[in-house]
Amino acid sequence: MNFTFRQIRYFVAVADCLSVSRAAQELHISQSAVTGSVRELEEGLGAKLLERGPRGVTLTAQGHQFLLHARRILGAMSDATHSLNAFTHHEEGQLTIGVTSLVAGYYLSDALGRFRRLFPAVRLEVKEDEQPYLEHQIVNGEIDVGLLMTNRTIRHEAFDTELLTRSPLRLWLPANHALCAQPTLSLQALAQEPLIALTADQMEQVIRSGLRRHGLHPHTVLRTASVEAVRSLVTSHLGIALMPDFAYRPWSLEQERVEARAIKEPIPAIDIGLVWRRGSRLDWAAREFIEIAKEQGRLRARLSAPR
Repeated sequence: MNFTFRQIRYFVAVADCLSVSRAAQELHISQSAVTGSVRELEEGLGAKLLERGPRGVTLTAQGHQFLLHARRILGAMSDATHSLNAFTHHEEGQLTIGVTSLVAGYYLSDALGRFRRLFPAVRLEVKEDEQPYLEHQIVNGEIDVGLLMTNRTIRHEAFDTELLTRSPLRLWLPANHALCAQPTLSLQALAQEPLIALTADQMEQVIRSGLRRHGLHPHTVLRTASVEAVRSLVTSHLGIALMPDFAYRPWSLEQERVEARAIKEPIPAIDIGLVWRRGSRLDWAAREFIEIAKEQGRLRARLSAPR
């Protein structure tokens, strides 16, 4: 049984996209190269991994099983590369990361956890604060990299940024609400319903700014900095909420169901990304964290993509 790292990488790309053409676009190679590589992999394994159809591909039972191992192989190769960099730098260094409270709860742990496993000797410091203050510290060199809402940065000319994810806003409703009968909703629904506003990371201001573009000024009955409080208040029928998709989870702490519905009108999404001072010479530890965060962002996007 012989196969190459290239064959593994191409197979995982096809499995993530469920399309040879989209995988070829992501890999920046020809479709024939992807098709040939996956076919060689199947022949080497003696197993059919993909079912080809007019609308793309699907994984066979053997394909699903092999995909689990293929992801581990790619992860091990990536970790090996990062570990070599750590060896080159004797695993020593220092990294200061700035993050807001909302972003910390949903995007920090995966990238930071992997960085810690790969570079345990690096001295890590995480500063959680309001975004304007974190931006000030990045400009002053007190923070190496920020994990922030990049469409909210105040001084765009002062920073380099790397988008990790774009999270659309959706309406949160209690499970038996009358509006749940509709798969998508108009923002006009907000005019008829009490609104619960999330104040963390100035989300209320961001959302109100988007609503004003549509001439809407909904009645806010409750404000809270806690996503879990928003979830519980919605399930208690105290109002509905307009929330970023990355914060959605279908159950409240009281095990009551929360439904989320897409919005018909165009409204700005919430961009989460990396921010560092433009023109700064980043230390190796900061560069490694940026690469790891980008990898985690790509993985999150693939796992959450509609099938």
